[in-house]
Parts: sequence; C-alpha cells; structure tokens
Amino acid sequence: MNKTPPALIVLAAGQSRRFGGNAHKLQQPMGTSDVLGCSLDHAAGSGLPVVVVTTAALAPLAARHLAAEDVVVVSDEEARRGMGHTIAAGVAARPHASGWLVLPGDMPLVQPASICAVAAALRLHPVAYAQHQGRRGHPVGFAAELYSELVVLTGDEGARRISARYPAFGVDVDDPGVLMDVDTPADLAAAREALAAQAH
Repeated sequence: MNKTPPALIVLAAGQSRRFGGNAHKLQQPMGTSDVLGCSLDHAAGSGLPVVVVTTAALAPLAARHLAAEDVVVVSDEEARRGMGHTIAAGVAARPHASGWLVLPGDMPLVQPASICAVAAALRLHPVAYAQHQGRRGHPVGFAAELYSELVVLTGDEGARRISARYPAFGVDVDDPGVLMDVDTPADLAAAREALAAQAH
C-alpha cells in the first residue's frame, strides 16, 4: 500500500479572460495577500504536499508561497491547451503520490479541513470531491490507480470524463468556499467580503 499522502495540485495557468482589465485575476489583492496567495496558503495549511502549475508570468507570484521545486511552469501554448493539460503536468510532477487533489487557483476560500476531508476519502474511493449543501465543489481527488489516465489528459474538459466513468464520492463539508471561484470582478468582491467575515 502506498504510504505517501496524496499531492494537492493547484491550477494557476488559466488565461483569466472573463475577469477583464490588465491584471490577472490571480494577482488581485485579497486580504493581506492576493487571490493565488490565499489559495496556496490554505493549500499548505492542509499539510499535504502542494504543487502549483502555472505560467512564467505568474511563477514569481507562486514562488512567494512555495519552494521553487513545487512550482511547475508550463508554456503559454501549453496553458492554452486547457485544464486537462495543466492537471496532467501536475500529476506528472508528483508521480509517486498516493493520489492527487485538484484545486483551481482562483478558489481562495477553500479551507484546509475541506482539503483534508477529500484526501481522506481517497483511501476508500477512486474519485472524491467536496460538496456543500448538496452542491458539488472543489477540490476533486483521484486515487493512485488513475495515474495513467490523468497523466495524458488534454483539452478544456479537465478530468470530468474520468469523474464520470468512476464512482465519485461526495464529501460533505461545512465550507461554502468549496463552491466559490473568482471569475469576474463581482466574484472577487464576494470573495473579499466572505474572507473579511471569516476574520471576525
């Protein structure tokens, strides 16, 4: 049995098209950090090994929170191939993990406990995901036996096809952050408000 913990792959290579403006959504200020920084700090708080897959433009941002060997840089062309390719790059960087959790970098409110709950579910299930009040969220976890399928993912579907083919277990968490991503300025305003509320 593989004793190593699952690795947490934070996806930070998206194009941020829907956000608008000149700055990438992951660079937007959030609390005392930025959107990606909040996501990575919560990821690190889980105690799992973390790897972030990003582009050269955002690598310095990621490097403020993780060691250099935990930052995987893909080219802009590779990033444009879609989320599937980004997931595959992260899995390939941690091939000996006992599974992989996938967390988009634009989800800065996911709590470490939620990440740990999904990781624990992978001991019993090939696919697991966080859910809040019956709604499916992130992270999504995949057990080690799915390595050969994950490492060849391409396109924008990400790992949806794999999730559909195997029994996926929903882990109930009391964490609305598992549903909140930052795609638009309105999303960012809502996330900042929620973060401020958590602090009180």
